[in-house]
Amino acid sequence: MIVAGVMSGTSLDGIDVAIVDLHRERGRLRIEPLAFRSDPYPKPVREALLAVSNTMTHTASIARLHFLLGELYADAVQRASRKYKPELIGLHGQTIFHEGAPIEYLNHRVASTLQIGEAAVVAERTGVRTISNFRERDIAAGGQGAPLVPYVDYLLFSDAREGRVALNIGGIANITVIPPRAIPEDVIAFDTGPGNMVIDALIRHLTDGKRVYDRNGAVARSGVVHERLLQSMLQDPYLHEKPPKSTGRERFGQQFVAGLIATGISLPDLIATATEFTAASIAHGLRLAADFSRTQVIASGGGVHNRWLMKRLAIHLDAMPLATSAEFGIDPDAKEAIAFAVLAFESAAGRPTNLPSATGARRSAILGKSSPGQPPCRKTSIS
Repeated sequence: MIVAGVMSGTSLDGIDVAIVDLHRERGRLRIEPLAFRSDPYPKPVREALLAVSNTMTHTASIARLHFLLGELYADAVQRASRKYKPELIGLHGQTIFHEGAPIEYLNHRVASTLQIGEAAVVAERTGVRTISNFRERDIAAGGQGAPLVPYVDYLLFSDAREGRVALNIGGIANITVIPPRAIPEDVIAFDTGPGNMVIDALIRHLTDGKRVYDRNGAVARSGVVHERLLQSMLQDPYLHEKPPKSTGRERFGQQFVAGLIATGISLPDLIATATEFTAASIAHGLRLAADFSRTQVIASGGGVHNRWLMKRLAIHLDAMPLATSAEFGIDPDAKEAIAFAVLAFESAAGRPTNLPSATGARRSAILGKSSPGQPPCRKTSIS
């Protein structure tokens, strides 16, 4: 079956669409990437998403963006699938709030997550069945709703002889630890802390929004790491919590960055320190969960393009081999979109895809909600 996976991550870079051929062969799922396309968000859309992320207000804006993103996702799928026509779409949506660990709220213990981007609009515009809202069922089963990609990391990278860690450096960084000869229940996965999120926010502040990321880590390389601040950042309680755990903008978003800026340290030095913090916190997470002497790290996500970050990470990893998923035939930019194509395929077949060892759920669950495909309907104007 040809499936489109649609992913827009916490970095808010844009919309990634992966077209994948999925089929079972002798009981094992085979994954063949066919095409990939990434469309950046228009600047007004990105700014609107930033405005409603990690906030308790803007109800009207959230509702409008929910449907607008459906239109943008449908357009992105149609542009990516001119050669290969999908029979199914897996849609992650745009996370604007994630609080996977339960908190006290109105005399109840509540965990929550919210991804916007209306799947019904995608199904209506494309005529293709669309499965979305993957995180909610895991939360309902007692999990944190994240990370969900470990199921696919296991399919892609498990090995009989070698331990491997799939590292994704998006807005948030997360790892999937796969021991040699692992079965799914052996997999450990969690968010290590910020990936590009803090660095990107500081770059936007430095350039008044003209740039949204540190190309090749040039600004970080020009700055000086503020050691006292770095050590303070590394004491963040989240880093020392035991998994299962997940995080997002609610911890490392606007308030976190505002606190860094308030120190009065120069922005290039803050960016150098934030880059070092990302590398060090990833390495710290790996030390919690993996045997450094027997494990290869396979990196993907936008962070692999930051050469300075990858160099600092390699130093923190010491003897642990560091590669990118490209060396295993998977485009680092496409991996998470591929993952949601796989999750949709498995959901459509009625197979559970959360890993309770990663999310903390009480049981395995079939994830996602389905919006049936119908003959496409022309969209109304949204200009």
